[in-house]
Amino acid sequence: MSKLFATALTLAILASTPALASENEVGEKLFLQCKTCHTLKAGQPNGVGPNLHGVIGAKAGSHAGFKYSPQLKASGLVWNDATLDSWIANPRLKVKGTRMVFIGIPDAAKRKALIAYLKHATK
Repeated sequence: MSKLFATALTLAILASTPALASENEVGEKLFLQCKTCHTLKAGQPNGVGPNLHGVIGAKAGSHAGFKYSPQLKASGLVWNDATLDSWIANPRLKVKGTRMVFIGIPDAAKRKALIAYLKHATK
């Protein structure tokens, strides 16, 4: 195989292979569906859902100025990787009676990426 052919073949393979996005980039893209209801930055208003600034380590149902379901407020959940993972997988299964209408993300890798993004974006 000539060097020119080998180089052309390598370039063709690289061009046809999508670049691997970082976990944070994947999470940011996934958050677009959450953005319909939630904001992330300190001082931004609540939307249909609460502002998520400072959510990591916070008690569920505790963000000031948002009307949570009694079930979420009484859940005793603290938002960490494990509770966010099960919540994002299926909020209505995690807390029966929640007002959150989001059906969830079944893919564990996508949930992990979204949680990584939330950890970064809600500080």
